[in-house]
Amino acid sequence: MTDRSTRRTVLLATGATALAAGCGKYGHSNDSGSSSVQASGGQELAKTSDIPVGGGRIFKQEKVVVTQPKKDEFKAFSAICTHQGCTVSTVADGTIDCPCHGSKYRIADGSVAGGPAPSPLPAERIEVRGNSIRLA
Repeated sequence: MTDRSTRRTVLLATGATALAAGCGKYGHSNDSGSSSVQASGGQELAKTSDIPVGGGRIFKQEKVVVTQPKKDEFKAFSAICTHQGCTVSTVADGTIDCPCHGSKYRIADGSVAGGPAPSPLPAERIEVRGNSIRLA
């Protein structure tokens, strides 16, 4: 009798390891023509005045969305949709929207507001110093 689960277990473990290795932090090369400053190492991401109250701004290079649900309350989330890994494209009407399959996330907490997304957008750490927003 042959134990086929051993081979399957090895293949699953190898695939999970490769998948985890591919899920590291993204680089910060500036090839998108973005006017934002690179945000690694505490550098400025945006001015507080760049983020509208009740809305937000997507930083594609950094793969981060910064929102301001209420005046002077800033939140940050991953810009990668939890459904199939597309980059979100707009922040409008209180949601962060993915163009691929219609997933929507609430700007206040990143929770799923609609579409096929299986989980909320992961939170990102930011610091607000004066009128400067920086990734922590």
